[in-house]
Amino acid sequence: MSNHVRTERMELRERLAADDAPIGSWVSLGSTAAAEVAGGLGFDFVVVDTEHTPLSVESAGELVRAVDAAGDTDAVVRVPENDTAEVKRALDLGAAGVMAPKIESAAEAEALVAAAKYPPEGERGVAGSRANDYGAHTVEYFETANDAIAVIPQIESAAGVEHAEEIAAVDGIDTLFVGPADLSASLGCFGEYDDPAFLDALDATFAAAETAGVPVGTLATGPAEIDAWFEHGVDYQIVGTDVGYLRQGARAAKEHYESLDQ
Repeated sequence: MSNHVRTERMELRERLAADDAPIGSWVSLGSTAAAEVAGGLGFDFVVVDTEHTPLSVESAGELVRAVDAAGDTDAVVRVPENDTAEVKRALDLGAAGVMAPKIESAAEAEALVAAAKYPPEGERGVAGSRANDYGAHTVEYFETANDAIAVIPQIESAAGVEHAEEIAAVDGIDTLFVGPADLSASLGCFGEYDDPAFLDALDATFAAAETAGVPVGTLATGPAEIDAWFEHGVDYQIVGTDVGYLRQGARAAKEHYESLDQ
């Protein structure tokens, strides 16, 4: 496992390929201020979640802009499903990567890559968009996007674990990202991350990724999970969410005040 040291500017896909242990954050509240704050804190990437949120494409675009405006942090959009149109629209927003939930086969991984890549590697459509300065730099973007955009499938089910090696081996897949809540639910041990079934699945995912030469990441929702995933050998982490930071900070402030002698 690499120790994360933020040095010169590297795109997320480069960091993943270099086993550079990128550190991420997560936004789902729809607040551009929260996205801008996260983007300005030196994270390597921030995921804009459109799966478990009511965010529209327009709202997601505003969050991507906010992250980009804050500094050198890359914005990644998690699409609601592995759908060609959803991936295309997310990347046209100017995202540096796309994450897709519940990938369970090599065929689904291949479809994700095809949606994210321009021909001849894929089938992404070409049009003026924020990603290419609304058509001002279409040629330059077309020539560089396939090498720059990170493609991130999520392993979130028993079927995904079973086929993780084939998924990781698909050309154009940059990493496997474990969704711990959904994976544990699929295995019948929701939230029990020390359950043998979950740990076996995690180990199987590690082995599959190692065979393919790609890193494995996951999401932590607090310091205890950050420590646990680190000890388990996860290559990189998203270390919290905007709603989690808000809840934890508010709870800590409230409990501190209530602890004082009144």
